[in-house]
Amino acid sequence: MRIMKTQNCIMLLFIVLASAGLSAQTPQAADLLNRIDNNEIYTTIEYEGDMIIEHQNRRYVKTMRAWARGNTDSFIEFINPEDRGTKYLKKGGRLYVYSPDTEEVMLISGHMLKESMMGSDLSYEDTIENEKLSARYTPSLSGSEIWNGKDCWILDLQAKKRTESYPRQKLWIDKESGDCLHYELFALSGAKVKEYTLLRVELIGTRRFPVESEMRDLLRKNSKTSFVLRSIKLDQPIADSVFSQRNLER
Repeated sequence: MRIMKTQNCIMLLFIVLASAGLSAQTPQAADLLNRIDNNEIYTTIEYEGDMIIEHQNRRYVKTMRAWARGNTDSFIEFINPEDRGTKYLKKGGRLYVYSPDTEEVMLISGHMLKESMMGSDLSYEDTIENEKLSARYTPSLSGSEIWNGKDCWILDLQAKKRTESYPRQKLWIDKESGDCLHYELFALSGAKVKEYTLLRVELIGTRRFPVESEMRDLLRKNSKTSFVLRSIKLDQPIADSVFSQRNLER
């Protein structure tokens, strides 16, 4: 009897220690989300890049220069021959586009913000957002699974405000690197509407920053948009004149 009690105690101790070890290895959802924010959210950014649109068996490459500051200011200028001179300015919560064909500035607002930018799989809203996910969503850890050969945590995000474009997001976070390898965006109806996949990261300072990625709008058939960023500068001063109406129109 004493031997059985000893064995039971040992077994109980093993279970407790195993559970404690599992708890220690399982991160908090908020910590995972903060790690993504710390890697991907910037004070300022400047870069050159390509937006490669593949839609219905056609391929378009649009080259741009871009600057952004916080979640308030951004400026994008397209320099590929077909779109040369097309510019976008986000300032004071408003988004403007300048067309060299009409030589006019147009305000993009309301439902227009949900439309495709330059025929891509991203909306205007998608391209100008730089606010921390932790400020917009409440995270919960829903488990783990293998995604594309990598062991990942599964993070579910629920929007804090009803005005959020995507009320729910589902993220696959690489357990080893902390990279967000893939995420899915959901509409208010619960339907999955977009998918993002990380293709490559670069170490910039202490950040693992996404420099190649792919987005698919599931409401468009045979469509995907890839982004390749280069000459990236993070958290360096940018002159106020970059984010000006004058810069947009000249």
